Amino acid sequence: MTELASDKVRVDKWLWAARFFKTRGVALVAVKGGKVEVNGQKPKPSRNLAAGDLLRITQPHRKVEIKVLQLTEHRGNAEQAQQLFELISETLLQTKPTADMALVGYREKGAGRPTKKDRRQIASLSWLD
Repeated sequence: MTELASDKVRVDKWLWAARFFKTRGVALVAVKGGKVEVNGQKPKPSRNLAAGDLLRITQPHRKVEIKVLQLTEHRGNAEQAQQLFELISETLLQTKPTADMALVGYREKGAGRPTKKDRRQIASLSWLD
């Protein structure tokens, strides 16, 4: 990837180019929604990044803290995207459901109402009597 001569890249474009978000539109919504922090502040999507900036990105499945190493507006492959930043920390947000989640509608797989397959098996057994 080539570095830009002007060294000015919008936050949303860089996040897309670094493959943190699938589309620029999703990156734009994340920045507007406060899911991205640049040097401890919540930026506007048009804010320009500089090499050395610290970013905190909150995604549905993880929280990432990175340092910007290179700037680009062009999306490349995954190997090129990894050269754009240095990973400082990553926290996965995949939590196991707790017992109190039953109150909000969570149910273990196989518990509760029978599936269509289960109902067919029950129906086939009842005809044997």
